[in-house]
Amino acid sequence: MTAAHARIAVLGAGSWGTALGILLARHGHQVSLWGHMADDIDTLERERENKHYLPGIPFPTTLFPTADLAKSIGGADEILVVVPSHAFASVLQQVKTLTPSLRSLSWATKGLEPERQRLMSEVAMEVFPEAGIAVVSGPTFAMEVAKGMPTAVTVASSTPSHARRLADYLHGDTFRAYTSDDIIGVQVGGAAKNVMAIAAGMSDGLGFGANARAALITRGLAEITRLGLALGGKHDTFMGLAGLGDLVLTCTDDQSRNRRMGLALADGHGIEEARKQIGQEVEGLAAARDFYSKARSLGVEMPITEHVYRIIYKGLDPAIAVKTLLRREQKPELG
Repeated sequence: MTAAHARIAVLGAGSWGTALGILLARHGHQVSLWGHMADDIDTLERERENKHYLPGIPFPTTLFPTADLAKSIGGADEILVVVPSHAFASVLQQVKTLTPSLRSLSWATKGLEPERQRLMSEVAMEVFPEAGIAVVSGPTFAMEVAKGMPTAVTVASSTPSHARRLADYLHGDTFRAYTSDDIIGVQVGGAAKNVMAIAAGMSDGLGFGANARAALITRGLAEITRLGLALGGKHDTFMGLAGLGDLVLTCTDDQSRNRRMGLALADGHGIEEARKQIGQEVEGLAAARDFYSKARSLGVEMPITEHVYRIIYKGLDPAIAVKTLLRREQKPELG
């Protein structure tokens, strides 16, 4: 099939996977939307809408929900994985049993592998060492994409033709896809920003104001950049859509699940209570632990990440944490 009429398997029927499936189907592609829970998929197929995550957004006629992974990826021109980071390796292993010689793999998953704090690209290369890989990331809320509101993302791959191909699939009248060769930086920016969004939510929830939020975002970008460079990312990437763009979005808008988690923690709610209120995966919880561990192993200073980790896993009071961050030792801002 041509790029205009590709067969694309979207693996993951949550809010983001469904939104991307809808977007791709609207662009004329034949989209198989896979989810592992058969009852939920039956509901999507019957109602032709994901009422749980994206109510009021009908499925295009070329989007087909399925719980059959073999059927979903069979004959696909592109596989786009959009499952939570903790499920990424497991889903790839399932794909491998069906297509062991896969040559091309893309994903829009944000996060680190929980067990070994690896980037999704490291997991993908271990499972499919011969495959070309690409990642989609940027400042995106699923509902806005599903509604056709203007959005821009970055598609990164070490293979330029792969990045261009995937960007062509996604690109449309209201959705702009830029390409990059910095697959490491794009992944770090897209995952670490979730931790900063929890911090920003806590700061706002405690009533510390816009000045404090701006300081947290700016210093959060600095520590994300430090870690990204230590892992091999490029500085300019963190000034772009997958870095600063995604960070600002998730820290400032209440559509962000991670920001809402921070608001709930500041209000005295427990993590499990907040999870139930939010009703979706909150990637920043695991990311705080994983990036804290990764930063320590590399000797990278990430004070905001460290304090969010201590709040979530060590019971540190959010008010004390934010005040401590704002009162850190005086130092030059840059350098």
